[in-house]
Amino acid sequence: MDLGICNLSIVPVRLSDSDKSEMISQLVYGDLFTIIEEKGKWIKIKSKFDNYEGWIDSKQYKKLDKSDNVITDNPTYSCDLVEFIENENKELITISIGSNISNVNLLNHKYDGNSITGIQNRDSIVNTALLYLHTPYLWGGKTPFGIDCSGFTQMVYKINGYKLLRDAKEQANQGVTLSFIEESEAGDLAFFHNDNDEIIHVGIILKDNHIIHASGKVRIDRIDQTGIYNNEENRHTHSLRYIKKII
Repeated sequence: MDLGICNLSIVPVRLSDSDKSEMISQLVYGDLFTIIEEKGKWIKIKSKFDNYEGWIDSKQYKKLDKSDNVITDNPTYSCDLVEFIENENKELITISIGSNISNVNLLNHKYDGNSITGIQNRDSIVNTALLYLHTPYLWGGKTPFGIDCSGFTQMVYKINGYKLLRDAKEQANQGVTLSFIEESEAGDLAFFHNDNDEIIHVGIILKDNHIIHASGKVRIDRIDQTGIYNNEENRHTHSLRYIKKII
């Protein structure tokens, strides 16, 4: 299969080959993917990071040559909310936090901003999560301009050297399940379910019985054995299913 790279700041990944189709995820700058199928102006891709599949516009990527020396292990990510890439014409391209800058040379681009590489500790996970505070909720989003609950947890962990799958129900199958909330530490993941016992939400545990999660916006609420308690609404908004330790 041919390999492609996202050469723009953000590219929507859609459920089917149409601009009207639902956005199910996003590529951010530097993301690598394999090309599964080409159909008119659309290509079906599979992300190298999490094997997530979807359709992107064929004008919004660059196909890589088999001779290109592509870095796939231990990548380097931008770690400020917004940064800039300089292209071959010395024009600036904005990129968002979590962009993979390991392969800028393949695009003939330059990057001089702050970056992060390798596995980080729990404090770094929490600090990264706090950078997204007040980001508006966006189904399929993965950037500080719009993000969904599992996109939020995936990006925070990705920047800190860990691989989470794309959707909350998939992330719920990763890590070790804790029996009680009292066993959790800051940086652990909490999962929430609906009346049919389906996992529908995920967030990151903070200290002192708080959680940061994307619901309307990235926000901090209290968490107890029942679930997330929203002080503004004076009620529990999400029912706790379990807590997973990834690290």
